[in-house]
Amino acid sequence: MLTIDQATYDAIVAHAKRDHPVEACGIVAGPEGSDRPERFIEMVNAAGSPTFYEYDSTDLLHLYKEMDERDEEPVVIYHSHTATEAYPSVTDVNLASEPGAHYVLVSTREHGNNEGPVEFRSYSIVDGVVTEEEVAVVPTLTRSES
Repeated sequence: MLTIDQATYDAIVAHAKRDHPVEACGIVAGPEGSDRPERFIEMVNAAGSPTFYEYDSTDLLHLYKEMDERDEEPVVIYHSHTATEAYPSVTDVNLASEPGAHYVLVSTREHGNNEGPVEFRSYSIVDGVVTEEEVAVVPTLTRSES
């Protein structure tokens, strides 16, 4: 199960809506081994595509060095789908390289960057196997919720 605070959930949704029709992407880092998504990091989709996302390799290298220095790891890896449901594509599954991360997908297909609900779903992707998991949105993260 993914437990995420309301502010981080709202930030992910806002990023997805703002970047529509281009896929948005980013990471939420947390202390190593904690499963606590604490630090929201909005990334740029270097592909600039409505059907594919790609991190800029220099930005990603910088981020991983920074997370290493802070004893953090990617807890949530998120991106949006602008025209399809919030379910990992074959490409998404093939690119999933963090077995401990929650892969969050936000679909903006229904309302785009206008007001209205989005589809927000989380998955575990390990060795090509996709497993949907429950998402609990809480006001704030407490020690007992992770």
